[in-house]
Amino acid sequence: MSFVRIRHKNNIIPLIRSSLRYYSSVNEDEYSETPEYPPIIDDSLDARKKRLKLSWHDKIKSLKTVEEKLFEINIPKYYGWKCFLLKEGVIPYNSLDFTQYATRTYLMKNEDLPAYYSKEIEEEACCLADSIQSQVEDAILFETCDVRRSYDLDNDDSNFVSPGEKETILTNSMVNQINNVILANLAGKYDHLLQAQVDYEPRLESFWSLGGLAPPEAMRKSKLGCKWTEDKADEPIDRFIQYLGSPILQLRHEQPLPPLVDHSEGENPELEVPLFTLDPRTDGFFQEHRHGTNIPGFWPGDPCEFGLVSFHSRGHLVERPTSFGETDHLEALDVQAIFASYSWLLAQACYQGFSTFNDITYPLVTQTVITNGRLWSFYGYQLNTTLLHSENAKENPQRNLCYGTKPLPLYDGVESGRVVGFNPDVLKTLLKLYLNVPRHREGVELKPYLHPSMRYIADMKHTPPRVWWEKQFKHMYSNRPRHRLMYEIYDWEKIYKIDHKTRPLDKRLRPFELPDNNPFKRRYNDHTPEYMPKVLRPAGKRTGFFRQKFFKTYYNN
Repeated sequence: MSFVRIRHKNNIIPLIRSSLRYYSSVNEDEYSETPEYPPIIDDSLDARKKRLKLSWHDKIKSLKTVEEKLFEINIPKYYGWKCFLLKEGVIPYNSLDFTQYATRTYLMKNEDLPAYYSKEIEEEACCLADSIQSQVEDAILFETCDVRRSYDLDNDDSNFVSPGEKETILTNSMVNQINNVILANLAGKYDHLLQAQVDYEPRLESFWSLGGLAPPEAMRKSKLGCKWTEDKADEPIDRFIQYLGSPILQLRHEQPLPPLVDHSEGENPELEVPLFTLDPRTDGFFQEHRHGTNIPGFWPGDPCEFGLVSFHSRGHLVERPTSFGETDHLEALDVQAIFASYSWLLAQACYQGFSTFNDITYPLVTQTVITNGRLWSFYGYQLNTTLLHSENAKENPQRNLCYGTKPLPLYDGVESGRVVGFNPDVLKTLLKLYLNVPRHREGVELKPYLHPSMRYIADMKHTPPRVWWEKQFKHMYSNRPRHRLMYEIYDWEKIYKIDHKTRPLDKRLRPFELPDNNPFKRRYNDHTPEYMPKVLRPAGKRTGFFRQKFFKTYYNN
């Protein structure tokens, strides 16, 4: 270190000039005998899009709460995803192949359910069936003979009720009566039935992404018109599926049912799932813009979050055209059971922190019953995977499994005030579903992707974000129209401005006339925040008093 003197007018300013030298230390562990190069990243357009999509999937996985994960799925679309809307009672002709492909389900039909229920359950079911048979017969007689409903007494044509609706109403009443009889006799002996939660006509909705489908013709033509994408015009794309179910009732418990088979059984290559790569519109399904919703009949945070058994009506078969044939009617029941079972389990998996982009780490099981009061079809479904997007639709080694029976008659009919031809074997099968005891999964983390201390927005400590998230989540899942209605091209614009350019002097204000102004690319959080009235603004200095004009938002940007 040395000193240097500089004369500045009458003052002498001493400056210190440092003569220190710095040396870098060498770590011998940084060297290796063979050179190690960084990975070569594919810089093509497809690779960049794939990395961007996978980073979004990882972001969904990293979010802390259930509601934030479900909310994030809808963030990319202000008006919602353009998805195929599947309703439980609307089943097009010959749609079983699409149903199995859309849920990656292998279907096994037998005379009875698989050897899943122990001998103890079968023996108990036999004893209980003998003791409650008379009560079940009384319930059938009461609903079919003693009850007079409004449509039986009203002759006004304005209140017309279709045959399918009549059968659905009768089915709902009969299933409720039989369920009450079974629970009244079994709940005192079996703790899992006493602890179970019963939902009547719950809201069942499920949303997932399906890959490997042919692109629509408009997208194909747009790619053919560009030299950068013309070679990818026929590549399969992902489409979104939204299912809306209408169960009669469902039973839930705090613990999941034990697996039907081992989880690895779903990787058996002999279990082939039909391949369906056509546009689903070819099967009679229609599209609609809406936000994807996953609701298993209750809101997040309910302690009973695993399904035991659900009941569904087959009243839609009454009005199904007879020209479809008996075989297609039976396949329609399989379609209804597969969609109902898969959707209920997928919604339950979403409440455990999984999604259509983040696969489950353990199997989930449910039991499904489809009936009209007299004919009963029983199904057992095991969900092994939820990954159906992109290449997973064909390359995913896991398959979901569905075991089903043909329609079995509980009784032949009602004559002279008594039940004729009662079949106790059907009642025994029904009781086996109730006697199947849910159990704790030893050594399995049920919620691996949720924060240990903040799994739901109700667990947030700070009040403003908790209230904001609760309000926004319920509003999104109501699927109410947005403040600005969805963009629409009117017929006269299509004729005079797009197909035939006959109005060149009109001012170009519409989105289709402006470059890079696609309203369907608008994100959900692309809006002005809620206005804060002056009386609610925080007090302080005058500059700060008028600065905060909007309420704070808590989006996960």
